[in-house]
Amino acid sequence: MLPVYNQAEHIAGIMREYEAALTRLHNPHEFILVVNGCRDNSLEACHALAREIKSVRVIDSERGGWGLAVRMGLQAARGDLLCYANSARTNASDLLLMILYAVANPDSVVKAHRRSREDLIRRLGSFLYNLQCRVLFDLPTWDVNGTPKVFSRGIYNTIPLTFDGDLVDLEFFVRCKERGWLVLEVDTYRWQRHSGESTTKYRSALKLYYGAYRWWRDIRSLSKEG
Repeated sequence: MLPVYNQAEHIAGIMREYEAALTRLHNPHEFILVVNGCRDNSLEACHALAREIKSVRVIDSERGGWGLAVRMGLQAARGDLLCYANSARTNASDLLLMILYAVANPDSVVKAHRRSREDLIRRLGSFLYNLQCRVLFDLPTWDVNGTPKVFSRGIYNTIPLTFDGDLVDLEFFVRCKERGWLVLEVDTYRWQRHSGESTTKYRSALKLYYGAYRWWRDIRSLSKEG
């Protein structure tokens, strides 16, 4: 499934590339496009795609939020192998690669590990957030937010996701660790967006840092009470 946020300009092109790539697998597949509180014509563009490509389904999430879109898409998915990805950044070859790894490792979660960032500021911001997650939650990764993430329905059914915002990737990783699921990270090196600008700004980054700390603090409080 793919959250879509103000991507009317390029969503048709990337979805055609995705469709061509996954058709090579000769297995049934579906794309769930969750139009995520957009201010452009993304909803109309996605509905046009659904008429053009039979594997495309569209959900309109007026309230917005990365985590909400991820949860809505996964809940609507009908397959045995599930995936969510950032449709603004993921190219077709990386998506296909992650799915092939997941097919070969059905008892594991497979995710991208991005080895490149746009600039020094974003590299530093990502490093600080992932360092925070490693220290607070003891997570063995330097890319919590990396997508695509691919996993079986059996794994998904054991991981209750509740966050509507950007912390959903951290929540996913923490739940996997709690339940003992192996997470396999596959290096990717493409970082360019297909179009538009990133929604991660200074304010949203600080909100992410504070949100992770607050959630860690809440977990500690509950464990002490228990």
